[in-house]
Amino acid sequence: MMGLDIFAYDFMKNAMIAGFLASLMCGVMGTFVVTKRLVFISGGISHAAFGGIGLFFMLGLSPILGAYTIAVLASLILGYYKPSKINSQDAYIGILWSVGMAAGILMISLSSKSYTPNLMSYLFGNILMVRSQDLVWMSVLTVTVLVIIFGFFKYFLSIAFDEEFSQLQDIPVRLFRMILFVLTGLTIVTLIQVVGIILVIALLTIPPLLSMIFFNDFKLVLLFSVLFGILLTQSGIILSFYLDLSAGPVIILLGALVLFVSYLLKRNKKTA
Repeated sequence: MMGLDIFAYDFMKNAMIAGFLASLMCGVMGTFVVTKRLVFISGGISHAAFGGIGLFFMLGLSPILGAYTIAVLASLILGYYKPSKINSQDAYIGILWSVGMAAGILMISLSSKSYTPNLMSYLFGNILMVRSQDLVWMSVLTVTVLVIIFGFFKYFLSIAFDEEFSQLQDIPVRLFRMILFVLTGLTIVTLIQVVGIILVIALLTIPPLLSMIFFNDFKLVLLFSVLFGILLTQSGIILSFYLDLSAGPVIILLGALVLFVSYLLKRNKKTA
């Protein structure tokens, strides 16, 4: 049957599992990113990570390991300062954004003259190239992120809405903010493997924004962000398979379409 053809390929099974794991991470972390207004900062981390990809590629090491390394370092530095202070210095985030990309491209070009396929893969992602060993690593990271977030959920929830009040409650705000930023960085690099650096912020923000259209309760927003993420990634992968298109852009464009339609329906319902 045509509908079952997709499950006859191991790379499609791997892609759908990777999409599921990425949805768990981006649904949870994306909710905090959107709530705490860290989208621009997350963009800076994702593009800075490309510098790590270039550096480790030049050294003959795993590029993704380089992305994780730089993402964690950038997250620790940015998490050390209050988001309000960082947002007031958006020019510095822009510099981090552009320098990371420029350094990555330069180091890759100096290492090899045939770098373009790898470069395109990291920029735009290729979920169909996810290997079984990649799924093991993604699973470990997903479980780690979820255990930490839900293990200290009340603390992360508190600093997401009001850091000053959290400080008065003797919560180590700076520590948990840095942890939150590091977990966001790990999530971003994991998503790079799915949709690439260019599209990672969209996948991190579309499911939470979609969920916020229908729900106001934070826990419900978080839950449905995960569910919407799963729906979008799986549907996007299936559509890309049958339409013979790149999966990453299909996932994002599908999400943007659903978000736009949902917003219109919600708006029309209010005016009716």
